[in-house]
Formats: sequence, structure tokens, C-alpha cells
Amino acid sequence: MLNSYKTVKGYGESEQIIQKSRFITYVNRVESEEDALQFIQMIKKKHWDATHNCSAYMIGENDLIQKANDDGEPSGTAGVPILEVIKKKGLKDTVVVVTRYFGGIKLGAGGLIRAYGGSASEGINATGVVERRLMRVMKSTFDYTLLGKIENELRNSSYTIKEIHYLDKVMIESFAEEDGKQAFIDWMTDLSNGQASIEEGEMLYLEFDL
Repeated sequence: MLNSYKTVKGYGESEQIIQKSRFITYVNRVESEEDALQFIQMIKKKHWDATHNCSAYMIGENDLIQKANDDGEPSGTAGVPILEVIKKKGLKDTVVVVTRYFGGIKLGAGGLIRAYGGSASEGINATGVVERRLMRVMKSTFDYTLLGKIENELRNSSYTIKEIHYLDKVMIESFAEEDGKQAFIDWMTDLSNGQASIEEGEMLYLEFDL
């Protein structure tokens, strides 16, 4: 699992007119090639009457799945520019479809590359990008006498509280970055004067807006 990576927030869309042609961009987060292909087919069905539905996607921790489709535009003028935008923005698990309704003016190869690349970029910006960071749930258990101090310090720190359990003792679950969990243990041990018992819980990704 990667310690962190960037992807799109979820579904999004944008639209622009370039030289009388209408370019509509659809963006989504996908976890498999099957998901990406289903999304592309859904857009193609929606815009069955469009001149072109060009697409690209990049999937996997190591970007092993990369595909671009020009859908009838001159080779390399549509799908590849869309894929290049996904790459330049450093996004994973992302699919982009740009639908074009031809407006009567030919754009030429350079114009098409700019139009499809620009539409993809605008669509991604409209959707928003997040960084997903691999976090470890850290469980700190201590006496009630320490609750006020520890909760206050946690809320004013870079750590995020997940949940507080009020049992025989208090147990606070908080998130620490996977590669910074030892720093959390040292911090909590110091904060509680060694009176907190600290256990590692599950690993999961938290999303942060960029």
C-alpha cells in the first residue's frame, strides 16, 4: 500500500465551447479497469449522438493500467492528451471522458490536442483533487484524570481524533500517519507521563483536500 497518493474527489463534469464545438468533460474515480470501461460506456450511451466520446484512464498503485481512446479523432489528438493531463497532475484511479459535438470548424491536430487536454484539465479542476494518506488508528487508554489534558492536546495537534470510548478507563482512537506512528507513541507517552497504554489498530486511507 502506498503511504499517500492523489486522485479525484469523485464524480464531476464541466463544459466549454471551442470554435463552435461543444466539449463536455466527465471525470470519475475508479478502482478497476472494469469500473472505468463501465463509466465510459455509460457516457457513450448518454451521448450516443455525439461526434466523439474520447477517453483515458490510469489505474493502480504503480499506474500499471493506462489506456487512451481517440474514438474517431485523428490518432494521438484526443485520448493521449487526456491521459497526459492525468499523468501531469499525478492522479491515480482516475477516468476522464471528453464528449465532443462538432460545430462545423475543423481545429487541426494542434487545436484538437489543446482542446482535449484543456477540457480534461478543466474537468479535473471542477471535480477537485484529494490526497489519500495511509493512516494507522492508534488506541490510547488512560485514567479519566488525564482526559482533559490529553483530549485538549490532541485537538490542538496535527493528529485527528476518530472516536472516544468512555469505559472503565478512557480510550481515544486517533489517526497517525503510518510512517509517523512511532512519533505518535513517543508524543503520547511523554504527554501522559508514561501512564497511557498505546495499541495499534487498523490501517485505512484518509482523504485531504488539495
